[in-house]
Amino acid sequence: MCLSIPSKIVAIDDANNATVETMGVLRQVSLDLVGEPVSIGDYVLIHVGFAMGKIDEQDALESLEIFKEIAAKMESGEIDERDGDLGLVDRLS
Repeated sequence: MCLSIPSKIVAIDDANNATVETMGVLRQVSLDLVGEPVSIGDYVLIHVGFAMGKIDEQDALESLEIFKEIAAKMESGEIDERDGDLGLVDRLS
C-alpha cells in the first residue's frame, strides 16, 4: 500500500519540476505525469518523486489535519504504528 500526503506547490521551474511543501518539508518533484495544468499554490499527490495528480484544496487540508492527528496520537502513544488502521476506522466512519 502506498500513502501519499498532499503537498503544496511553492515553485515551478522551466524544466517542469516543482518545489513542494509537505507538512513543513520542502522537496523537488517532477510534474511530467500530471494530466492537467498546475500552478503555485495548488496541491498535488506525489509518489517516488513525481506529482501524480492535482487534489482539491479543501480535500488536501482535511487530509493534512488527519495526518497531523495520527502523528500526534503516535507521539503520545495513544496509537501504535503496528495497529493496522492507525485509528482511521473511527475517524472515517
